[in-house]
Amino acid sequence: MDQQGTRTSTIERKTGETDIHLILDLDGEGKAAIDTGVPFLDHMLTLFAVHGFFDLAISAKGDIEVDDHHTVEDVGICLGQAFGRALGGKGGINRYGSCHMPMDETLVRVVADISNRPFLQYNVSLTDQKIGSFDTGLGKEFLRAFSLHAGVTLHVDMLHGENGHHILEAVFKGLGRTMHEACALSEHVSGVLSSKGLL
Repeated sequence: MDQQGTRTSTIERKTGETDIHLILDLDGEGKAAIDTGVPFLDHMLTLFAVHGFFDLAISAKGDIEVDDHHTVEDVGICLGQAFGRALGGKGGINRYGSCHMPMDETLVRVVADISNRPFLQYNVSLTDQKIGSFDTGLGKEFLRAFSLHAGVTLHVDMLHGENGHHILEAVFKGLGRTMHEACALSEHVSGVLSSKGLL
């Protein structure tokens, strides 16, 4: 959370493998400006922002001449850090979110708890190893990095699905909608939503 109290954050990460600049507004309108050098990831993150009503800008350069892994994972790290920073002490939020997201023959369930106890349960079967040039296994790597650095318990379950593009699209749309619900401010919550008084 920035000094003005708005729920925004800016993350910069520069390593020997990637150089990333990310700006997130939790209370946006779904505006996305994504350029990671990995076109399929750009598409997925645009869906995430639009369906989560987040304003999200990402500029990333990575060693994609090696493969996409470092860029995808590091963008997940930065997005998770951005959520953690924008939420501040996590006071007043719903904390929990869930969504059943259909995409044609596909149905995916995404459930999140902004708990400060990062964990990813990922039950998604993809027969396609590639969508275009994108390694579909990197979807899980992205979510693992995101959940770890956002402090989120995340369950992603594919209930039905055949087409790999549809499945990952439903995952990212569902993640956006689920995080929107979990991050939303509630008039019923004073402080953090925990019987312990601390997440």
